[in-house]
Amino acid sequence: MTKILPDGPQIDQHRVALARPDDFEGWREAARSLIQAGVPPQAVTFEVAGEQAGLFGEDTPLPDDGDREVRVPKGFVPLAKRVALHRDTERYDLLYALLWKLQSNRRALEDRADPLVVRLNALAKEVGRDAHKMHAFVRFREAEDDDGTRMVAWFEPDNHITRAEAGFFIRRFPNMRWSILTPEVCIHWDGETLTETPGATRADAPDGDPVEATWKSYYKSIFNPARVKVKAMTAEMPKKYWKNMPETALIPELLAGAQAREASMIDTSAAQVIDSWEALAREAQRRHGEDNGNSGTQLVFGDGNRDAALMLIGEQPGDEEDKAGRPFVGPAGQLLDQILEEAGIDRAETYVTNAVKRFKYEQRGKRRIHQKPNAGNIEYYRWWVEAERQLVAPQVTVALGATAARALLGKTVTISKVRGEPIALPGGTGLVTIHPSYLLRLPDPGKAAEERARFVEEMKRARSLVEAA
Repeated sequence: MTKILPDGPQIDQHRVALARPDDFEGWREAARSLIQAGVPPQAVTFEVAGEQAGLFGEDTPLPDDGDREVRVPKGFVPLAKRVALHRDTERYDLLYALLWKLQSNRRALEDRADPLVVRLNALAKEVGRDAHKMHAFVRFREAEDDDGTRMVAWFEPDNHITRAEAGFFIRRFPNMRWSILTPEVCIHWDGETLTETPGATRADAPDGDPVEATWKSYYKSIFNPARVKVKAMTAEMPKKYWKNMPETALIPELLAGAQAREASMIDTSAAQVIDSWEALAREAQRRHGEDNGNSGTQLVFGDGNRDAALMLIGEQPGDEEDKAGRPFVGPAGQLLDQILEEAGIDRAETYVTNAVKRFKYEQRGKRRIHQKPNAGNIEYYRWWVEAERQLVAPQVTVALGATAARALLGKTVTISKVRGEPIALPGGTGLVTIHPSYLLRLPDPGKAAEERARFVEEMKRARSLVEAA
């Protein structure tokens, strides 16, 4: 029986020691006695063995003048039973606080705006999800013991649900000898009696059996990666459960192979189809007619001489470019025009584009604030940049900034290490330098002037490479 240990004689603090994490019956017995004695929540602390026991001082007797009637609405006990299984160390204190409140307000549980009710319902919901995962993701493997064949499974619940869910597996496998091993407690069914033993480790469970190899082969043959939505799958089935299930252990390998094949097919298809600017426009609209994570209002195509010997790649359209539908027309574009003029380059004779073709931004009031493209954004549009290079066939391609460099070279590079040095590319030469917006962000006028002069020299080098080709 649960022992109630009063603590703190000055303010009649009471400590309730519960025997185990899922000791709902012990909590209910103690809570009923405390309510009958009129002990308020602030004077009670529930402790669970192994969680937070031993925090308080000496014991004092529990008041024995309890004669109050304990009344709860119909929904309280099911809620309390589920919350008691949660790992939250405050769960029993929270339940007692609600039980106390219900004595003066029978409808307190219906107040969905009450923070206490909200929190308890959230805990109950998490326990329900955990139970659902246990039902779905437990996988039994064949093992032998002194009495013959036994099916054994390893599972790692997030909460204290193992004992509570034993009934589900008894009803599902009534005639099978089985064991479910967890870190906290293990349960065993012999066809008539349920027993339990202390927690185990993953090494205590079998790794596989002959049937599993056949199942894996079958699963590989029916797996369709085109129908897999990875985010939805991992939300419903977190990766922590994958290693315990023979089929899900195969998923990373199957997905990786499928994605590689898909990328190869797309690249081959693009190379075969994109042999004209019209074909590029059709393919761009087919692939990127929708947002796909970037939030601009339109696709911004490249601009300039389509037979240019010099091609410039920027980062992504900005606010002005998004509105105009052309690259480099905003402040950075105006500065680029000045740099090109000083370097002796006619912008009209160049082809200018961006690594990412939509404006990515965050809305702040009426302003659209630029957001830096991530690796996924760059890779998503990289085929397009390659198609532009194939169609323009420039002798020199200049990547303006790290985003453009990644799109051009297919890997992340440090600008300071490769800046201004010619790089061999299929069909031409590459050059990596800064993006003109970098100059606009420099707070030190002296540093800005120095970097600007260096930028001009690098564009002169690009011109020289064109002339020497």
